[in-house]
Amino acid sequence: MAAEPEADEALIARYAGGEVAAFDALYRRHEIRIWRYLQRNIADRALAEELMQEVWLAVARDAGRYRPTAPFVTWLFTVARNRLIDARRRQRRYLSLDALAEEGAPMPEALVTAPAAGPLGVAVSEDAARAVARALDELPHEQRDAFLLQAEGELSVEEVAAVTGSSFETAKSRLRYARSKLRALLEAYA
Repeated sequence: MAAEPEADEALIARYAGGEVAAFDALYRRHEIRIWRYLQRNIADRALAEELMQEVWLAVARDAGRYRPTAPFVTWLFTVARNRLIDARRRQRRYLSLDALAEEGAPMPEALVTAPAAGPLGVAVSEDAARAVARALDELPHEQRDAFLLQAEGELSVEEVAAVTGSSFETAKSRLRYARSKLRALLEAYA
């Protein structure tokens, strides 16, 4: 019988106490979710990689200040969201996800069909990825952020509210409007 994985809060406490292996475990557990959240918010791969490093450096630097008043994942995505906000301020413009649909750019992994599907399946999947990227780009920022936090970060509505600094009802409303608008946009693209 496999042992239960150690809670994130225990791992960050162990890392704050000097145990480097605990940080490695946290990184492995959450790196893909954070990466996808950053990459889909900032369609510039180099900038997403830079932000990824900034997020994990902030986690390493501030581990001793983490207090388990909220789940670790909420704190982690708050750090990631704050780095995104800072990057947008530095750029002084809103970045588009259109780059996801450009030739040669990597398509979101979750939308790409397995190679065994053949050329037609891959082409259909790439078209779907482009449509999703265009639809996400048309969402208002608050709705897009809430949607990506839930979809990529796998956060609950409560956690989305905590990360965005909004009420539960506001987060729930943003998610509902985002899904509704995405559905309508994707039907229009089809």
